[in-house]
Amino acid sequence: MSIASIFIRRPIATALLTVGLALAGGLAFFLLPVSPLPNIDIPTISVTASIPGASPAVMSSSVATPLERHLGAIASVTEMTSSSTEGSTRITLQFDIARDIDGAARDVQAAISAARADLPAALRSNPTYRKINPADFPILVLALTSKTLTPGQIYDAASNIVQQKLSQVKGIGDVELSGASLPAVRIELNPRALSKYGISMEDVRAAISAANANSPKGSVEEGNRRLQLYINDTATGADDYKTLIVAYRNNAAVRLSDVADVSEGVENVRNLGIANGQPAVLVNLTKEPGANVIDTADAVIALLPELQRALPPAVDLSVISDSTGAIRNSVRDVEQTLVMSTLLVILVVFLFLRNLRATLVPSVAVPLSLLGTFGLMFMFGYSLDTLSLMALTISTGFVVDDAIVVLENVTRLVEQGMPRFQAAITGAREVSFTVLSMSLSLVAVFFPILLLGGLPGQLFHEFAMTLAIAIFMSLIISLTVTPTMCAYLSIRTGEDRENFITRAARRSFEASHYFYERTLGWALDNPLTIMFVLAIAIVLNFVLFAAVPKSLFPSQDEGRMRGFVIADQSISFQSMEKKFLQFIKIIHDDPAVASFGGYVGSGGRGGATGYIFAQEKPVSQRHGPNDNVRTTDEVIDRLRPKLDKVAGARLFLQGAQQVRAGGRQSNASYQYTLEGDTLEDLNEWVPKIALALQSAPEMEDVNSDSEDKGLEINLVIDRPTASRLGITATQIDNTLYDAFGQRQVSTIYKQTNQYHVVMEVAPEFWQSPETLKDIYVSTSGGAISGTQATGAVTGTTIINAASAASAADIASDAVRNQAQNSIATTSRGGTSTGAAVSTRIETMVPLAEFAKFVPGGAPLAVNHQGPFVAQTISFNLAAGVPLSAAVAAIQRTMVQLHVPITIHGEFAGTAKLFQQSLSNEPLLILTAILTVYIVLGVLYESFVHPLTILSTLPSAGVGAVIALLIFKINFSLIALIGVILLIGIVKKNAIIMIDFAIDLQRRENLPAKEAIYRACLMRFRPIMMTTLAAILGAMPLAIGFGEGSELRQPLGVSVVGGLILSQTLTLYTTPVIYLYLDRLRAKCKRGWERWYHGMMGDDMPEPAE
Repeated sequence: MSIASIFIRRPIATALLTVGLALAGGLAFFLLPVSPLPNIDIPTISVTASIPGASPAVMSSSVATPLERHLGAIASVTEMTSSSTEGSTRITLQFDIARDIDGAARDVQAAISAARADLPAALRSNPTYRKINPADFPILVLALTSKTLTPGQIYDAASNIVQQKLSQVKGIGDVELSGASLPAVRIELNPRALSKYGISMEDVRAAISAANANSPKGSVEEGNRRLQLYINDTATGADDYKTLIVAYRNNAAVRLSDVADVSEGVENVRNLGIANGQPAVLVNLTKEPGANVIDTADAVIALLPELQRALPPAVDLSVISDSTGAIRNSVRDVEQTLVMSTLLVILVVFLFLRNLRATLVPSVAVPLSLLGTFGLMFMFGYSLDTLSLMALTISTGFVVDDAIVVLENVTRLVEQGMPRFQAAITGAREVSFTVLSMSLSLVAVFFPILLLGGLPGQLFHEFAMTLAIAIFMSLIISLTVTPTMCAYLSIRTGEDRENFITRAARRSFEASHYFYERTLGWALDNPLTIMFVLAIAIVLNFVLFAAVPKSLFPSQDEGRMRGFVIADQSISFQSMEKKFLQFIKIIHDDPAVASFGGYVGSGGRGGATGYIFAQEKPVSQRHGPNDNVRTTDEVIDRLRPKLDKVAGARLFLQGAQQVRAGGRQSNASYQYTLEGDTLEDLNEWVPKIALALQSAPEMEDVNSDSEDKGLEINLVIDRPTASRLGITATQIDNTLYDAFGQRQVSTIYKQTNQYHVVMEVAPEFWQSPETLKDIYVSTSGGAISGTQATGAVTGTTIINAASAASAADIASDAVRNQAQNSIATTSRGGTSTGAAVSTRIETMVPLAEFAKFVPGGAPLAVNHQGPFVAQTISFNLAAGVPLSAAVAAIQRTMVQLHVPITIHGEFAGTAKLFQQSLSNEPLLILTAILTVYIVLGVLYESFVHPLTILSTLPSAGVGAVIALLIFKINFSLIALIGVILLIGIVKKNAIIMIDFAIDLQRRENLPAKEAIYRACLMRFRPIMMTTLAAILGAMPLAIGFGEGSELRQPLGVSVVGGLILSQTLTLYTTPVIYLYLDRLRAKCKRGWERWYHGMMGDDMPEPAE
């Protein structure tokens, strides 16, 4: 008894199980999470550390290098890059995609703790880490604006309320505030006044720290009462510091307001944020790797009303960039494509069968297979994303194949006069092996994809599994529900009264069948001609594959763009602000832009870097008055000439992409990293390479992150003179840091946050190098050295009149001062050695007395790639140029310039992933073919028949590549998946033919030629039905409509093109190959028998007649 007969004889049980499957699948559909793509995030952790005022070279050598030595020892680190800028270092670690990010985070924390002993004392806090990729686009950007509050007050509210609450949302990796900084008490010193009073900057720093003690005081107990002690030992505002006494001169108090301007301000005055033309504080939300974008964004948006209520009434909170809009639209469009494909497949069945009740059979099988797939997807933890829905859409064309094969065979038996019930049992039993062979060989195609590693493997694993599940469900339903419906429904072809459409469909099929009958006979009589055509198809596969333009992933239009503003490396913040506002105005005036924002001065490079992003309008509203611009790339092309007119700065715009590799931020979509033994070698060769690539027509927006042209003022100390004056390098460093580093000298603790007292010289003294002549260094408060660094008790008095006022006495004061100040201050390291209240005039020596000022160049950023210094060249592709052409151009340029071997170049990010995938593509196709051969060989118990079936592949490959070339679509990983799908799809024609030919040879003892001829004609209708169903199932993907169609179109085009050419050729090549291989099989069998019987000494039996 066959499986089908069990269900045919129990129609009620079959109906109830069918309804249960449909209900479970429908419920699972609404429970499945929605996301743009499967979880393809590479585990990435970003480590940051900061020392305000430190130069890039100092950050690189003293912070980045010690951290890299410890972080580089962590297991499964695949890429480690770092960038050190002014006052900041960021190290990005990417791990093997199979590494658990939480376990990696624990290892990173342990490495940071181990590295702490090697880090400088000036590092106020331990390095921090976040589970984010800094190269990713933010999923949401919020803006806080106000018509009455200052940016510092807005930033304070954002830091205290918004940042804290949003950091708690599941899936959020980082909440970054930009455009302003926390409120602070700013103390702007007048160095001339300090010199007049004989007060050092270290004394002022000590006085400020001592005025803000905030230490425990204890309690007093009186009887049965306990009284807590409180005093006004904290200074919380500018007014508290203005009256602070820093010294006594001539028995008169010198207050802080006498030597400095004290005001309420912000920690960093050199930044600016803009949102839709208004000053704003921007909140950039980045998801952590592995988090669902839609769920995370929904959780944030649901929290916004609560945040708005918690904010001051004068602050407005709004969303100015949302990545989920395009994602939702893309998923919705794929769902519509799925419905359209299903309807087209059902239409094909109706036109061939011309019977509504017969058409009902596959009409139930297709949605039932999809619903069952939804249920298993939910069990496996998959999501409704672009790729899984693409898999379901493309599957509509071949999940119906099994039902069509069963239905057509049952229909044929009914038309021959067999009763429906018996025809259903017999017909299902006859084709059960055919259906099983088609399904298993199609699933076998996906086996290499499941073994594919790295980002491509992670990307297509869910795609392959979804397709395999859909095929499995189709197999089950075709052998159970389909024959049951055939047994109880009238399915005779053409039983309904014909109309114009069905009559035309019947006549078209009859005409095509007659034509095939005539041409098939000619093909079998002229096999050499057919073999020659097949040989041409095989050769064309290699030629076309080498010629077709290649890329990693299709460029997608997410409706968002961003860009970095790069100006002259020595530009001031004030000049950069003007250029930034010019770019903002150009973006604002473009008709495609719906909202925009950006910030400048918050990126670690002083005023030399800005960041701008924009959310675009729907595609239909992006055109201008004189153009038909629709895509993001076209919008960027329209903006580029206007942006290039801004003198002294460039804005490099790029569109957001769902698939992005690499952890280094760059100004363009693709990167080429150059590593060198020394920074000097890179500074010499990277500009030459970048200049040569700028003239390459394959690329545009070529730029590098080489930043060695910053201006510096190098103070060359005359050490003997300084030593004679009693001045050390530590005193000089501290004085300069006090004057120009926006030094945070004290912390103000409040209930909601901690704020800082920032000290520097007044603006008129830091806006020109000439003001260095006004800076004085005190000879007191020097570094602790000599006997003062021993174990002697601090403050030990030496009874020696000759040394009572010596330098040793001053040094003794430094020890005492540092010990006292370390109690008062709450900062980490770097405690002042000055006096909290200066009582004697100190010797003040101008810098010019012992140092000369030499202008020079200095790097604004120092980058590392692993243990090497590195610089990265970024580029975008010119319109219509594939990534393969840009890769070839870079390799050609490196050879032409004769770059020395000390410079090592390699592609990074997406370009590196492209190179790796390109080398794996032939192996992947070969593995898929080999897997299918093994499965078919096992099923047919033959070495020969699988070769006949696989002979259908060359024409499919040629058709796919030709279709891509016609529509000017690059051969990407999506197109490669289409080719692999074709390996599984096109062989079904051969399977249907061969199964019936073998059956006819066995049952009716027909010769091979007659058997294959009759099998081709008898199975012509199911072959045409299944092929047209597959073509129309993929046609909505190939047409490419709606958002995200750029990602789907290569799959549809390659499948449709491959099926059309394969259908045309394999109807003739398969029977010819079958005959040739059948003769080869018979000859080999006779040769084996002759050898075997000769070895055994037996008489060879006569061949059967």
